[in-house]
Amino acid sequence: MSSQPRSGRRGDIELAGVCKSYDGGSLAVDGVNLKIPDGAYCCFLGPSGCGKTTILRMIAGHEDPTAGEILIGGEDVVGLAPVERRTAMMFQSYALFPHLTVRDNIGFALSVRGLGKAECRRAADAMIEKVRLGELADRLPAQLSGGQQQRVALARAAITEPRVLLLDEPLSALDEQLRVRMRQELRRMQRELGITFVHVTHTQLEAIALADLVVVMEKGTIKQAGPAREIYDHPRDRYVAEFLGGQNVLSARVEAVGEAAAVVSGPALKAVEVPLGGRRGLAAGDRIDFAVRRDDVQLVRPEAAGAAPGLASVASRVQAIEYQGAFVKVMLDNVGRDELVAYVPERTFFQDPFDVGDVVLAAWQGDRARLLA
Repeated sequence: MSSQPRSGRRGDIELAGVCKSYDGGSLAVDGVNLKIPDGAYCCFLGPSGCGKTTILRMIAGHEDPTAGEILIGGEDVVGLAPVERRTAMMFQSYALFPHLTVRDNIGFALSVRGLGKAECRRAADAMIEKVRLGELADRLPAQLSGGQQQRVALARAAITEPRVLLLDEPLSALDEQLRVRMRQELRRMQRELGITFVHVTHTQLEAIALADLVVVMEKGTIKQAGPAREIYDHPRDRYVAEFLGGQNVLSARVEAVGEAAAVVSGPALKAVEVPLGGRRGLAAGDRIDFAVRRDDVQLVRPEAAGAAPGLASVASRVQAIEYQGAFVKVMLDNVGRDELVAYVPERTFFQDPFDVGDVVLAAWQGDRARLLA
């Protein structure tokens, strides 16, 4: 995040009651309120059709909201053209001009604005160095790899010195290895440029790896927004926990409520304690959901259960095993309708490996459970 304020170039964004409806009255975006700090890297995350790209286009100025305000740097920009908002957009397709060199593609926006040829070239060459494409300045897009083309598209968007750079699924066309490298490149560029990035993705790992602020969306509304670690480790409800992944979400019935924890029971769950986490108003008989991270679940053989006192546990059976390198993904019998999965560190698993069909106790420290809304 940028540490120096840029007078007159503030890129903080505020969405206030933003709605967008199309023909037939269906709401693509429904009353969204959000503040994105200046110089932040923000990722909108959600499935197809959740409204994230519509929000991106409204910030950019390619669409106007049906209702609500969009402020950039404290200025209401609804009705202003993208150039007046000082936003720039990098499209999923890159949209490079096939007949122009790397240098000319990057400098194109400046030439359109009337800058002289020498000035455009100097600015383009400076940006080429920032994206580390110096040796490729005279090549055509067809002579570049996918990752190199993406860097050209990023440089072309950034050369106009926007206060907000908008990225629409920028990594979706790349293979996994290149996506990882380009995540690093995007983060480096964002920090170096010091401007606000707003990035749309449906890939959970991408959002968590990149963003200062992750915004999880469903059906045109924001389900949860916050730092990546907070969203991942403290999901607010079942939807966020399941969409982000890495969590087991279990349903249960409250048997008793104490000062700091509720005692719950359910399918295969017997008197398991779940910390209240400050929640009030629970009573015996209430139905609740709680989450336990998959990497917090230990697998214990029933005959060794006495060696792990104080753990909450569920009796289950191994259904499938997948080796993932650093860990082994062990899929267990569902608990009622809820999926149960353990991520076991590779070395731990192979010290005493399980087989499909083995009966196990899936156990966790009681304070690792999270009560969901």
